[in-house]
Formats: sequence, C-alpha cells, structure tokens
Amino acid sequence: MSGAPVEPIPGVTFAKYTVLAFHPDLLNRTQLGNNISRYEFFDYTSNEALHLSAAEVNIFRDVLSMIGQELEHPIDRHSRELIVSNIELLLNYCLRFYDRQFITREEINHSVVKKFISLLDEYIAREAMHEGLPTVAYFADKCCYSPKYFGELVKTETGKTAKSLINDRLLSAARQLLVDETLSITQISQHLGFEYPQHFVRFFKAQTGKTPSEYRKTA
Repeated sequence: MSGAPVEPIPGVTFAKYTVLAFHPDLLNRTQLGNNISRYEFFDYTSNEALHLSAAEVNIFRDVLSMIGQELEHPIDRHSRELIVSNIELLLNYCLRFYDRQFITREEINHSVVKKFISLLDEYIAREAMHEGLPTVAYFADKCCYSPKYFGELVKTETGKTAKSLINDRLLSAARQLLVDETLSITQISQHLGFEYPQHFVRFFKAQTGKTPSEYRKTA
C-alpha cells in the first residue's frame, strides 16, 4: 500500500477525494486475488461511477478507516490478511451499491434497453450484411456505456444478458427470412451477418433444435 500527496493547481477549485492504491502483488495467493475478475466495475468508465447516499458514504469511510488503522499499526503476521480482507469488504460493498444503483435508475435503464432493441433491429435489417454479426460492444458504444456496465444494466432491466437478447432478435429475424422460400440458406446467413453458412446452421440448431432447412419444412 502506498500513497502520495497530490498538489492542487493554484486558483483551481477541486473536490476532496481519497485514493486507495495497492500493488497487485498484495493480492497474490489470496481469495481476493483469485476472485478479482468478479468485480467488473473496474472496467466501467468515469460516467458510470457510483452515486452514493450519505449512509453509503459513511460505510465507505468506516472501511477506509480500518484500512488506514492497519497501515499505521506496526507490521505483524496479520497485517496483510487484515488489509486484504478490508479491501475485499470495500469491493463487496461496491457490488451491493452498484446493484442498488441499477435498480433505482429503472426509468433510465428502461430507455437504454428500448434504444438498444431499436438499434439492434435496425442493425440486423440494414447493417449486418455488410458489418457482420452484432456485438454487445457495438451497442454499448452506441448507448455511451462501457460493455460491462451496459451488460449489467441490460441484465438488471430484462433478466437476460445483452448477448442473449441479440441472439433472440437474430433468431426472430432468421425465422421471418426462412418463410421466404426464394431465399437460400446461404443468402439468409449472409443477410444476418454470419461469415459462413455453416455458422448460421449451427447457431439456428443450437437455438431451436432444428436446422434452418428442417424448420423451413415445418414453418
């Protein structure tokens, strides 16, 4: 653990803040080090930061205070374990507070998902043939979010992952196109953005249990 003072720029007003910085080696061979990938908010952008209530701020301060006390305590065989445990506690509170934030922003989340579905349908209809299969990252960018934050937002709002929703809309479009028997399986796969027809066949069978040709016979 380390810290260094940040000198303010003369004449520029700045907010008070606290930075928790630690070397990755601190987490080696710890439970937190093994599970660090579950804290996906490290990949969020600044506009996706947590907005804390007064009570939540106090919780943060309490945990940071415990970390600070350990840093001031003479180092012994318990120091590393206690510091890492408190960092993990802080990160777990972040998970809880992000869950709360996704839920309390229901109206905003709903409008984002509505925009996502609209953009997705437009992409499948007009862009997929030239640009390839739709991706979560593409729509996250269009909605001005990082992919992981966008994914959590969509899952909280719909109960499904963004990838699942993309697959659902692709499947729906595929079924509609298969009704038109003038279109070959290859043409349909190209229209939907699949690089090779066999990829489309594999996707369709995984979703429905039938190949496109088998589905077409029963549609």
